[in-house]
Amino acid sequence: MTDALLPPDPYRWLEDAEDPAVLEWTRKQDARYHAAADGWRARASAGARLTELSERLGARSAPRPAGARLFLTRSRPGAEHPELVVVEPSGAVRVLVDPALVDPTGGTTLEEWEPSWDGRLLSYQLAAGGTENAALLVLDVDTGRPLDGPIDRVRRSTVAWLPDGSGFYYVRRLHPALHPGEGQYHRRVRLHLLGTDPEQDPVVFGTGRAKTQHYTVRISADGRWLVVGAAAGAVPRRDLWIADLTGDRPDRPRLRPLQEGLDARSQPHIRPGTGPDGRCYLTTDLHAPRGRVVVTTPGAPTPDSWTELIPEDPRAVLEDFAILDGPDPARPVALVVRTRHAVGEITLHDLADGRPLGTVPVPPLGTVGKVRVAATDAHRAWFVHTDFVTPPTVLCYDARTGTVEPWPVPGAASPGPGDAPDDDVETRLVTFTSRDGTTVRMFLLARRGAPDRPRPAILTGYGGFGQSLTPGYAPEALAWVRAGGVYAVANLRGGGEEGEEWHRAGMLDRKQNTFDDFHAAADHLVTDGWTTPGQLGIWGASNGGLLVGAALTQRPAGFAAVVCVAPLLDMARYELSGLGPSWTGEYGTAADPAQLARLLSYSPYHHVHADTDYPAVLFAVFDGDSRVDPSHARKMTAALQTASTSGQPVLFRLERGAGHGARAASRRTALFADLLAFFADRLGLDGGF
Repeated sequence: MTDALLPPDPYRWLEDAEDPAVLEWTRKQDARYHAAADGWRARASAGARLTELSERLGARSAPRPAGARLFLTRSRPGAEHPELVVVEPSGAVRVLVDPALVDPTGGTTLEEWEPSWDGRLLSYQLAAGGTENAALLVLDVDTGRPLDGPIDRVRRSTVAWLPDGSGFYYVRRLHPALHPGEGQYHRRVRLHLLGTDPEQDPVVFGTGRAKTQHYTVRISADGRWLVVGAAAGAVPRRDLWIADLTGDRPDRPRLRPLQEGLDARSQPHIRPGTGPDGRCYLTTDLHAPRGRVVVTTPGAPTPDSWTELIPEDPRAVLEDFAILDGPDPARPVALVVRTRHAVGEITLHDLADGRPLGTVPVPPLGTVGKVRVAATDAHRAWFVHTDFVTPPTVLCYDARTGTVEPWPVPGAASPGPGDAPDDDVETRLVTFTSRDGTTVRMFLLARRGAPDRPRPAILTGYGGFGQSLTPGYAPEALAWVRAGGVYAVANLRGGGEEGEEWHRAGMLDRKQNTFDDFHAAADHLVTDGWTTPGQLGIWGASNGGLLVGAALTQRPAGFAAVVCVAPLLDMARYELSGLGPSWTGEYGTAADPAQLARLLSYSPYHHVHADTDYPAVLFAVFDGDSRVDPSHARKMTAALQTASTSGQPVLFRLERGAGHGARAASRRTALFADLLAFFADRLGLDGGF
């Protein structure tokens, strides 16, 4: 990329957060923001309502069986963070990791965790200041005492324990001094043996590969089969290698390709006791963009040996797969989770031939979370179910009895399935037509019945990286609707709601489809009488921030208020900060003139035009964000404040000590209270929350 190919960039000076001029600009923006926010009448009531609704949360994860124990995360009223607990066979519950005890300021988050196969040990990862750059630690579950670590330079690494608990495979970045300015990249798969110096951990995989490669590690419960996955940044494909650790030294596994160089993502499932000629199963989107299940052998697992077991459903997306011991121990069953138009469902199949055996009943218009099954005596499956108005509920399916029951989370209240706390709030799944004739779907939350009059409405979406916006308990949506508004979630191209083809229809040179879908969603809300342009607000975060930034600049008269959280906005320079280099597979690269032209065709920062009546805009960013640099929002704020002639506010909210992802409950409540109060002020929502 050369500057000669770029349009003028008058606010590039705002990219350096430590420059004295930028610090002074930020100070003035802070003052402007607080002066405006102090005048939002609904700010206090929004915070109180969100606090009340957030305290309904109980389950944060499904129980993860390990040995005779269960491990899970739960939330308790008033707690700043979910805590990680162990449930003993006796039913006794102990807290193992509470981030609030580690850091009373609330600035440290629990990122990932993994018990050893026998449940005696636990690895967990803590990150401070919202950076998501974590340290990995190990504790003894029997005593709760630290056993190993911290190991730094870890970011949401998968951990694959050796079966005897003597160590684990994990992913760690090289020391940043080796590649100055590239400290977030250059990952390696390593083997760590407990009690040894992590600086001496041998590299198992990754040497010589591209700096943006992401790796995963998995190991079968009997310790025989190691699987390493590799993907270049966020590209929708993954290479896989497999090693038989029988007879191999753990630090020198002989990894053989399972899937390499294919435009597909696959995941193996290998039961304990499986030999080289035994059956193993893969979920894959190879030749099946909505996913299917195939059978192969670990000894010869390449795609030319795959046999289809459960075919692709042409209208539903495969999300998860688990193997359970059925009523006949000699005839296990497969549990398959799919989303049909973003709504979760579960079917059962004979594992021998894939034929359907029935369904597992779950509440309607909801989401089925990750399924957890024990490595042995695997007749039960735990999963979390939720929808927009019902807090997450743990359900347990027993394949021997064919029953599904609520599983109460110890120490935290959790409602049963269907016990929605707001029966007067109705969730609808509606369809509309985009600009090119494509049918798009949207979840719409409102009071029951047809729209009696146009109301203040909030529309959100994402449309990127194959990520799906499925129903999930949303205190901000519930608070808005209970106060008299309408809340809508659009399932746009670029997401994964309709499979990989849906994703690819909204990436690279087809990114405008995402924005067209969003415009059509807004038009649908107006045409059907739910709202008017003068009462419509839009919001999005990260790639969703790019979405609403593009909507704002492409159709400024279509909205009355816009909230842009941690957004990508300068698409000509997005690769130069944060995790931008990892996203070229999704957006393209400015180093290629043709791709740069496509990026500039929608880059919000480059489409701010002088003397334009822009709506009210609130940018919310975080100084610990290691994914999307706040400079995007700084530059866009300055551009809009100069260009807009509407007289509507353009505000910049900087939160210090927070990052792109998880945060303390009080911080999340404060953020969304401000967002809702801003929308209420701009959209005319009467009264408080």
